[in-house]
Amino acid sequence: MSFLKKLLKTAPTPTSDGAYEPSPLSLKLATSPKTDFDGGTYASPYQGSDKRVLVVCTEERNMKMANGKKFSTGNHPVELGLPMLHLLSAGFEVDIVTPTGAPAVVEDWAMPREDATVMKLYQDYADALQNPGSLADFVATSLTDTSPYVAVFMPGGHGAMLGLPESDDLGKLLRWAHNQDLFTLAICHGPAALLAAGNEADFIYKGYKIAAFPDAVDKQTPMIGYLPGHMPWKFGERLASLGVEIVNKKADAACHIDRKLITGASPKAANNFGRLAAETLLSANR
Repeated sequence: MSFLKKLLKTAPTPTSDGAYEPSPLSLKLATSPKTDFDGGTYASPYQGSDKRVLVVCTEERNMKMANGKKFSTGNHPVELGLPMLHLLSAGFEVDIVTPTGAPAVVEDWAMPREDATVMKLYQDYADALQNPGSLADFVATSLTDTSPYVAVFMPGGHGAMLGLPESDDLGKLLRWAHNQDLFTLAICHGPAALLAAGNEADFIYKGYKIAAFPDAVDKQTPMIGYLPGHMPWKFGERLASLGVEIVNKKADAACHIDRKLITGASPKAANNFGRLAAETLLSANR
């Protein structure tokens, strides 16, 4: 079977730290050297530097699968990059934090290296990603009524399931944003981080509808070697148990707004999600 997987290029690729990246076949099917970024042009971008978006990234790389093998993940570069490009083009400032201030981990294997705009963004923000702010420090000092932040953004990548769903600091941030009537943005696996917002008794997103990466698709991806094993847990299932409904059945370009929560389904949604978020923030901050 191992020989056949190698022949069909469905065997996950080992990494130097004992984990696995997606197989050559799955990379061909699930990633692209260029994105569908639409240029990020806005007729009336926000003028000023007093409206900011806080981007909460994971600082963890390896996810232990149900079979014990590790998947090399992090923040998906398209799901982080395209929304950032739209928000910046619309005139909003962007600040990056991780739970402890350790470097934000980006899935290098998914980087669209032939997309000059995206690559420039990662060059421009290399220092910010390597030396992000600390979410713990932010929560300790910046949850105020006079905060300049208009939104909290949690990008996708399976890494969003590492360290964020159980973060007390992220829970405090999300509840503060909710109480301040700020927007919350999450794409693909990013909605897993919403689990930090509370338990069944006081979950602030109970009754919400979202677009997110379906558990059913995660279940299928080991067959082509995208994942080296089945998921250790299902974030969609946990959100559903708290009263959240996922509106899409496929890993498609679906986006959704429910009150102040803006969500997208997959990397295919990244451009539309970014534009939807930017236009919604512009409309709310004229």
